[in-house]
Parts: sequence; structure tokens; C-alpha cells
Amino acid sequence: MSYSSSISSIYPRKWTTGLGVKVFLIFVFFGLTSCGGGESNVSAGNKTGTLYWGNGTEPQSLDPQIATGVPEHHIISAVMEGLVLKDRKTLEPRPGVAESWTISEDGRVYTFKLRDNARWSNGDPHTAHDYAWSWWRALQPALGNLYAYMLFPIENAQQYYEGDVSDFDEVGVKALDDRTLQVTLSFATPYFLQLLDHYSLFPVHQATIEKFGDADQRGTRWTYEGNLVGNGPFKLVDWKINRRIVVQSNPHYWDAKNVSLKEIIFIPIENIVTEERMFRAGQLHVTSSLPADKISVYREAKNPELRIAPYLGTYYYRLNVRKPQLQDPRVRRALAMTVDRQRLVDNITKGGQIPAYAMTPPGTMGYYPESNLKFDPEGAKRLLAEAGYPNGEGFPPTEILYNTNEGHRKVAVALQDMWKKHLNIDVRLLNQEWKVYLDTESAGQYEISRAGWIGDYVDPNNFLDLFLCDGGNNRTGWCNEEYDRLILDVAPSMTSHEERLKVFQKAETMLLDDMPIIPIYTYTTVQLVSSSVKNFDPNIMNAASYKDIYLQADE
Repeated sequence: MSYSSSISSIYPRKWTTGLGVKVFLIFVFFGLTSCGGGESNVSAGNKTGTLYWGNGTEPQSLDPQIATGVPEHHIISAVMEGLVLKDRKTLEPRPGVAESWTISEDGRVYTFKLRDNARWSNGDPHTAHDYAWSWWRALQPALGNLYAYMLFPIENAQQYYEGDVSDFDEVGVKALDDRTLQVTLSFATPYFLQLLDHYSLFPVHQATIEKFGDADQRGTRWTYEGNLVGNGPFKLVDWKINRRIVVQSNPHYWDAKNVSLKEIIFIPIENIVTEERMFRAGQLHVTSSLPADKISVYREAKNPELRIAPYLGTYYYRLNVRKPQLQDPRVRRALAMTVDRQRLVDNITKGGQIPAYAMTPPGTMGYYPESNLKFDPEGAKRLLAEAGYPNGEGFPPTEILYNTNEGHRKVAVALQDMWKKHLNIDVRLLNQEWKVYLDTESAGQYEISRAGWIGDYVDPNNFLDLFLCDGGNNRTGWCNEEYDRLILDVAPSMTSHEERLKVFQKAETMLLDDMPIIPIYTYTTVQLVSSSVKNFDPNIMNAASYKDIYLQADE
């Protein structure tokens, strides 16, 4: 997911950490003013149905066709909903706005029947035409939707996006009537239903967007407090930058009678040390993560509020192959071969993370990527010498970019030390706040950049299609047309899952041979969850179904 993917802290994908007065004021504000009589947020919230959620950082955007990160996903999934939901335990597709659907025998045509009580949060009828318009918008190049490729399984969607097809009527999206949406795919796509629960395919309210600007205009005020019209179980009622985002239950939601929570307060706490202290003080029900040096403390105390679970994601570094010193694959591979991943997860991250030698997490839909990448400093030295930098001589000072976070800093420092020790090259560190970091990466104004990707759906394709030529979440400058052909044409045409996996293995081998990225580790979820939070079940995407969560009042 993007949350890219992904998009995180050193645990989930895209969170940041800031220090100083701002975070201190957040702590004081919520500690002193959230509830009276000395009662904590958690205790009071358990009575009123108010969930206090540590959200990591201030979201970049609540536009589902612009957002790319986990902090954004948390809020968007509360105020918006797709045709399909995921089961909170198994992640299997479940009816959302669509009460039912049928699939043709060849697996290409999906026909969705929308609920007759589907409404927008302002009470407007919610129809199949909203999806056709929203997906048209998502494919407008001027919008700059980094997840546009999520719609490419739809017939002619990629051709329309790239300008080879000019008439959207030729794209396989048709509103047959107000309650019936028909989607035709280019190929049978096993994970298509999973895509429909990704926010990039959520519907948006056309009248609201057009009230504040053009359909393909970025950054308009339609997502602001008082303006946003969604279709999810909650509605946006308050947004104070760097302080809180408040959503309240939506009376027009089709399943409103089964939504227990009355309110969710998302708090952008950029410092995970402060966040952990707030949890201990009863100011948060859920944290975004946990400082690495605190994990053993909670483990030794056998604290049931510590949650460590497998997570469908990879922590990695992007290499900007357009930079002169990083254009040679031998240099990139030498850098990857001098990362001691086991030492990193044992001594730095400490959260049960698994050393990663490929991009796709092992076991994703039965896929276990093969890789010949290993920790081999001597072999790396030989490669670097072959590339013209014997013992690091002549290799220019190079910079690691990371979004401000203590966990990211520790990993960057560790790699800085490893590359100096094993390759005798000098690396500088540059940290930037989340939004600036995203802009810098997107503009290609970096050399090496930390990254993380959390699966948006459970399939190897979600990790491998990141690196398509000119893909919105690629950002490395790497392009291999044969790789694109395997991912876009060959894999979708396979008639069995086993054949698809073989194609993915061939493509991933190409990716690892060229090494535009350095896999570091496979994520785990490491966070604190109050015992009063019910129906927030662990799953490999750490996806919360807010409509199912309820709070148990103190006895």
C-alpha cells in the first residue's frame, strides 16, 4: 500500500518521527484537556465509544486517488468504502457497497449489484455511476495518481491512461443502471476483488470535487473538514493540522446500525517514544509502533497489550540508477551484499523481523522467491573493484535519504557503518519530514533512499508491479521492458496459479540481478493495543475494520 504501499517506521510502511515542542504540546494537550477529573482518554473513551488512535504522522492527503501511505489509509478507510470489504481475520473478500456479484466463466466479467440503501454521508444516493466517474478520474494523467496501475487489469484502462485509447467508453467499466456495475478485465485476475478494497478504487463524490475545482486538479479543498463527502462508516468532522483528525459515525452509512464506535480521534504523534508514553498514560488505545528498545521490556513483563504479528511488507532501500555512481549494477549489488541483515534485525529493529533477500515476502499466496543474494563482503569488494572503485577509491560521497524517524535513522547509521567498513565508501545521512521526503523521492532528487512497502492485496504481483517502467511508486529510474512484459502480459495470461508463480520468479530474478533496490527485512507489526479494544484482529495486513471494533468499558 502504497501503503507504497506500501507505504513506515521501522515496522509498518510510511510513518515519520519528529522531535521537539510540537510533540510535547500534543502530549500535554491530550493529557490535560481530553477528559476531565483526571480521567484518561482510554477510560473516558471506553464509556463514550471514542477510540484514540496513534497515527504516526500527519497525512499528506485524504484524496484516495492521490494518497499513498499508511497514515492516510487509516483515515480514508474510516470515511470511505469500496465495493468489497475484507474479512477482519482472514482478509477474504466480503460484500461492501456491493451486496453481491457474479463472475463470468472465463473470469473476466464481474457484475456488481449495489445496495439499494447505499448513500453518501450527505444523504445523496450512491450509485454505480459514481464508480464509473471515479475510475475515469483515477485514470486522468494530470491527477498524478501513483496507483493508476491498480486499475490496469481492467480492459483498456492502461491504454486509456497512456493515451492510446481516447474514449473512456472503451474502458471496461459500465454502469448498466443505478445499481448495477459491470467490469470487464483484459485477463482473468485472481486478486481483482482484493483490489476493490484498496482506496485507489474507492468512489469519490463528483459534485463535491467539482465544487472545489477540476476533476483532475490536485490539492483542492474538497477533502477538508466540513467539505469531504464520503460513503464509509464514519464522516470527517474535525481536522487540526498536527493535532488531531476526528471522525464520527455516519448515520447515512448502509450498515450504520452495526457500527459500535461513535468517534475515532487520529493523533499524529511523530515521536514513537512519546507515543509509547502516551499509551502508558492512558491517552491512546492503539499505537502506530513501539521503540525497539522497549520491545524486550514488554515481552519480559508478558504484557498482553504488546502485539507482534507477521506483516505483509518489505523494508528496503531505493537506489537512484540515474546517479553516475549507481548506474553500474555491480555497484548496486556490492552495496546489497554488504548489508548484514541478521545483525540489523537482532540488534537494531528487535521486533522479530525476517532478513529479506528478495522483494516479495516469502509465502505470499504460496510464492517463495529464490535469491542468490547473501551477505558477502569479500565478493562485494571484488564487484566494486570491477566497477572501477578498488577499495572504494574514487567513489563519491553518497547520501541516504530517510523520513525523520529514530528507527529509520538507526538503520541508516548501521548501513553507513557497514559500507564504510566493508567497502571503504563514505555515506552521509539526510532526514526530511514525511511530505518533503515524498516530494524529494518523487522528483528523483536523491541517491539512496529508505523505503517500505506493505501489501495492498495478498499476491506477489503487488510487490513486483512496483518496478514497472515509469511506475508511480518505482522512483528508482530503473526500467526493463522484458520485466514489464512478464508482469503486465505474461503473468496475467497464465491459466494456473503455479504458472503465474514461475513467471513472477523469472521477473524477480531479473529485478535482483539489476538490483535497483536493496531488500533489508520482512516486516512484523509491533504495536500496543489496549485490552479494551475488541474485534481488532491480527492479520498479515494489520488492517482494522473500524465498523467492527468496539470498546469494552472499565469494570
